[in-house]
Amino acid sequence: MITGMPPYDPSAFPPFAVTVDLVVLTVRRHALCALAVRRGEPPFQGRWALPGGFVRADEDLAEAAARELVEETGLHAYPPEGSPPPAYGAHLEQLATYGDPKRDPRMRVVSVAHLVLAPDLPAPRAGGDAHSARWAPVESLLDQEGSAHTREGDLTAPLAFDHARILADGVERARSKIEYSSLATAFCPQEFTVGELRRVYEAVWGVALDPRNFHRKVTGTPGFLVPTGGTTTRQGGRPAQLFRAGGATLLNPPMLRPEV
Repeated sequence: MITGMPPYDPSAFPPFAVTVDLVVLTVRRHALCALAVRRGEPPFQGRWALPGGFVRADEDLAEAAARELVEETGLHAYPPEGSPPPAYGAHLEQLATYGDPKRDPRMRVVSVAHLVLAPDLPAPRAGGDAHSARWAPVESLLDQEGSAHTREGDLTAPLAFDHARILADGVERARSKIEYSSLATAFCPQEFTVGELRRVYEAVWGVALDPRNFHRKVTGTPGFLVPTGGTTTRQGGRPAQLFRAGGATLLNPPMLRPEV
């Protein structure tokens, strides 16, 4: 027992809530897409937002993030070290913490945002306090200043809360991490071609890459890709060699993003 210190009085500090918000990214139709949900309850009822919710007293942050993803969309996520789920799996990691005192009009709320990356996912289903859910190309949500907007006919409405900033931060995290880590394979199925991996980089970075240079770089990076011994014609043309993610987590040399 520590002596000589005044007793701790919890009532001396104002209470606040903790939430998790999710930046869920996938590649659909060769475009980087983010998951957006239309809020079914106040505040910001009817506005598009990132999926998320309040952290329960008996769960840690990663558990809350995984639960909210399932409850609001029906999609499954698990931490990289977890066991694969029975359905669609995803890479899940903490992104950043957001604590502006005025970010939520209901009360003081601190949000711990998480980044979720997954292969081409099905149409989401809404749940919880979400009225509907959809995938939207990131470029349609992020304007030139990096803020996010949704379009309803001719009207443009910002995302609820501070979710524009959170989305922009999540997209930049994904773009930077695939430079120096093998995280781009999280957007691919278990077995994929070099061409499919290249299209992931092109979608996330928003650039066109030279196929021959890309093939040379990724197949020459130790531990990045492992040949499976199989081939596929699902992209059309001649059979293409199939690979799976190797054991490397950091890429040496890194896959540097082209300057645009």
